[in-house]
Amino acid sequence: MRVKIRHTTEYAYNGQVPYGLQQLRMIPKTSAGQTILSWETRVEGGSKEVTFTDQHNNHVELISLNPETRSISIHCEGEVDTADTVGVIGQHGGYAPLWYFLRSTSHTKAGPHVRALVKAVGKDYESDTTRLHALSAQILSQVPYATGTTDFSTLAEEALESANGVCQDHAHIFISAARLMGYPARYVSGYLVMNDRVEQEAGHAWAEAHVAGLGWVGFDVSNGVSPDERYVRVATGLDYSEAAPVSGIIFGGHSESMTVHLQVQQ
Repeated sequence: MRVKIRHTTEYAYNGQVPYGLQQLRMIPKTSAGQTILSWETRVEGGSKEVTFTDQHNNHVELISLNPETRSISIHCEGEVDTADTVGVIGQHGGYAPLWYFLRSTSHTKAGPHVRALVKAVGKDYESDTTRLHALSAQILSQVPYATGTTDFSTLAEEALESANGVCQDHAHIFISAARLMGYPARYVSGYLVMNDRVEQEAGHAWAEAHVAGLGWVGFDVSNGVSPDERYVRVATGLDYSEAAPVSGIIFGGHSESMTVHLQVQQ
């Protein structure tokens, strides 16, 4: 499938910002199931200072805000050729070793709710992938997709307790549970072609677990599937904080508002 993406993120501040830095993880890379045909990122209200590859092999751009700016806009546009690999990404790459993906983070720390979830899934399955699909289905049954109930700071335990969440929460819960089961797991940020719309409110997120003999395998809890040709992978990390499209700091004590314009289409 040929996927075209146009993504603009705008930040507006309630005063002049003397200094600020942002890290962008918004450039997808060619990997299993996807080939980047073209991609461009542009910045208004700031300057690109340096680009580098992080420990997860993500392409990162460091942006400085123009002095005394009141807004900054980040524009991404490109085309990606995708194929269905039934979620299998394959062997591990990047600088971080596999054991690193068993680490707990503040977002994925397993508590009583995650432990109860893992116990409910059980161990008697014919394969690792069957067990992990059962985990995905169990999460969705306990935490139906619902917007407006959580945000980027919500922890896996909190989303399970509230019994509502979005794709980010589903990914964090899956990662927490999979690590408890002994599988290295990571967070994926990216895009999804939707059948009923081109305009979207935000990008998409899902999880990947490392399975012996297969390597990394993706699980989209929110949609109950492994990623296919409709998905474009952009960045990976231990949790949202390491794969967020935009993260950074500003000085001056000003509040900010964010607006996203996103089109994803075949």
